[in-house]
Amino acid sequence: SQSLVNIAAVQHACTADLEANVASAERGVRAAAAQGAQIICLQELFRSPYFCQIEDHKYFALAESVPGPTTERFQQLAKELGVVIIASLFERRAPGLYHNTAAIIDADGAYLGKYRKMHIPDDPLFYEKFYFTPGDLGFRAWDTKFARIGVCICWDQWYPEAARLTALQGAQILFYPTAIG
Repeated sequence: SQSLVNIAAVQHACTADLEANVASAERGVRAAAAQGAQIICLQELFRSPYFCQIEDHKYFALAESVPGPTTERFQQLAKELGVVIIASLFERRAPGLYHNTAAIIDADGAYLGKYRKMHIPDDPLFYEKFYFTPGDLGFRAWDTKFARIGVCICWDQWYPEAARLTALQGAQILFYPTAIG
């Protein structure tokens, strides 16, 4: 049988104040949940302004482990509100090894896993190859309280095999956190 699922995308302006950006994302999740959203997708790299417009080593300081502090914060929020959250983060996997990663958090606060962006652009104002290593976890789907979902990230949308392979894993809904305006 098929059931309806309410989904939301949270988008907000970002500043250099990381805590203010995270708080803004939290407010967006709370507002979406209050309006009945069950699965909520945050924008790509929501903790900071989109820094890939230039190549500057200082931005590697923005990276964190996944799971890590921001993942844990949104796990608590997901559990409190009973919603699924897709949180796009700059992952520091190891010294010199970074990914553009989405954490998938179930409605009970459980960390279900992560997707690491596979297709990394290197175009004017999208110098992501400077920052991110292509993902190595494959295209996957996760069973959440409300649906079996697939998560890819931004540039992956231009490569149909990403959607096909995620759907072949049983995804009923595909999410693509993005920073493209």
